[in-house]
Amino acid sequence: MNKKSKLLYVDDEPLNLYIFEFNFRKSFDVITCISGFEGLELLKANPDIQIVVSDMSMPGMNGIEFITQAKSEFPEISFFILTGYDITDDIQKALDGGLIYKYFRKPLNAKEISAAIEQAYTYKTL
Repeated sequence: MNKKSKLLYVDDEPLNLYIFEFNFRKSFDVITCISGFEGLELLKANPDIQIVVSDMSMPGMNGIEFITQAKSEFPEISFFILTGYDITDDIQKALDGGLIYKYFRKPLNAKEISAAIEQAYTYKTL
């Protein structure tokens, strides 16, 4: 049996955490949390996390701030942003600078996200 890749999803809205986990639990070992601060702790506690998807708009630490800190400690992880808003200058800079692999719009599109994760994985293994 193939071991599923471990994915961390960070979002301050519990319903979004549930919806994400429900959509991806067959393909990934999904871990969820409600803040960037908690996400950083989970990354330290789970060194086998390979993929991180984060909401952009969260209190205390937004998605880009979280990913900036996380990527400095865990550069091998593929990071993605999921947002309910149009692309912002911060998100565009994160894309252009290689901080995040891709951004997605809410409501989430499971097929789009799965395809982008697969593409990022393929790119990393080349």
